[in-house]
Amino acid sequence: MAERSLTEQAGAGGPSASQAPDEGAQDTDLRELAAAVGRGERRAIARAISWVESGVQAADTLLPMLPAAEAGWRIGITGPPGAGKSTLVQCLVQALRGHAPRIAVLAVDPSSPVSHGALLGDRTRMSAIAAEEGVYIRSMAARGALGGLSRATADAAMILEAAHYGTVLIETVGVGQSEIDVASVADTTVVVLNPDAGDEVQAAKAGLLEIADIIVLNKSDRPGAEASWATLRAMLDLRAQHRDVNAWPVPLVRTTASAGSGTPELCAALVAHREFACRAGSWQARRRDWRRRRIEAAVAAALSTAFWTPPRRAELERVLNHATLSGDTQALVARWLEEFQRADS
Repeated sequence: MAERSLTEQAGAGGPSASQAPDEGAQDTDLRELAAAVGRGERRAIARAISWVESGVQAADTLLPMLPAAEAGWRIGITGPPGAGKSTLVQCLVQALRGHAPRIAVLAVDPSSPVSHGALLGDRTRMSAIAAEEGVYIRSMAARGALGGLSRATADAAMILEAAHYGTVLIETVGVGQSEIDVASVADTTVVVLNPDAGDEVQAAKAGLLEIADIIVLNKSDRPGAEASWATLRAMLDLRAQHRDVNAWPVPLVRTTASAGSGTPELCAALVAHREFACRAGSWQARRRDWRRRRIEAAVAAALSTAFWTPPRRAELERVLNHATLSGDTQALVARWLEEFQRADS
């Protein structure tokens, strides 16, 4: 019997979604899978995202084949662990359905530096919305990427936009200066804090407030919420004295996601930022910057692959076995780069 097409496999319980096609897979099969994504078929979407997450070569061929889609609304949601982001995302999905009938959630969990595994528990925490029509939830591991964001997240958002999910919520963990990369992918960035353990001071040090389009003080029914609110308000007022008069005035929203409190106010702030960004042109500018970074990253990855040939890898291992490496490092790198440039010319 002839082998089933990729789309038929995806829709009929075939190989796992992360499995790449055989080397001899036909171009028509990839086009069929791309068309299935465009029709919004969930198994095809899952397979396509798994390919970009795993970094298989077929993903690079598939992405340009996806149906052209209008750029959606990417909302990044970040903040320290325990701030209640998953609960807040669940409330947001339900509240935003009036503005966006098809909403997707990409929940990026930090990976273990040892095993590279991640808990990926957001589907369980968002069980109240996971089964809703028009809602798609996908957990992804950061896989060691700096910035608390999987390298595949932006590509996954492209896939979901091609599947007509007009709004994509990207939830990630922000716990330090390196954990703010979500702002480079999102159109609107929401930073979620809570009154515990001086989060507002940590956020100011880490730079989270610098990337925020909206700041949310969640769990605002807890003790210490009023003091945290006053501190954050003072920080924003101080920044406002030095910002451009035409810049977006970052709002501070108080929520208690577990009780559903404050969600309408947050939705209103999100819609207001979207309208402002479109009028001011910053929406288009962010997308342009994202495309530039994506091209630069692709070039850097291709150059790295071309540079690290097996002979050069073997020479590196021989050099590493010597006790005195530091003195020869610059000369070695200079020689390698010269050889690489000569081979490329």
